[in-house]
Amino acid sequence: MDDVAGAIADPVRRRIMVMLRDGRLSAGQIAERFAISRPAVSRHLRVLRESGLVRDELAGRQRLYALDPGELDELLAWLSQFARPSGWERRFDALETEVYRTRRERRPTGDADGRQGQYGRLSDKLPGQYGPREPSVHRTDLEADLP
Repeated sequence: MDDVAGAIADPVRRRIMVMLRDGRLSAGQIAERFAISRPAVSRHLRVLRESGLVRDELAGRQRLYALDPGELDELLAWLSQFARPSGWERRFDALETEVYRTRRERRPTGDADGRQGQYGRLSDKLPGQYGPREPSVHRTDLEADLP
C-alpha cells in the first residue's frame, strides 16, 4: 500500500495514469504530452510499474504501457474509512428508517372489541359497510306506527 501511495503522490504519475485509463500507450506517446524529457517519463513509468499500477508488454519493437488499477483496491479500502457518506447514502439511510418506522406502526394490535390494528380503528370512523352503522329505522318509529 505504501508503494501505491508513493506512486500516486506525484502529479506527473497521476496524469500518466489518467492517460493510460483510455488505453495503452508507448513511452514516446506519453512523453509527447509532457514538457519533460523521455528519460524522466521512463522513470515515472518505472515507479508506476514497480508499484503494480501499470503493466507493460512488448508489441513488436515497442513497449506499451497499460493501467492496472487492481493495486488501488487496498488503498481505497483503507481510505474509505475516512470518507463521509454521500448525499444518496444519507437519503437511503433515512428512507430505510422511515420504512421500518412505518412497518412498526402498521403491525396489528388487538383492540378491546376484537378488531385488529389500524383497520379496526379506521373502520370505526367510516360509514356504511366498513364501520358501525346507525340503524336507518329506529324502534321508536316502529312503535309509533302500531295501533
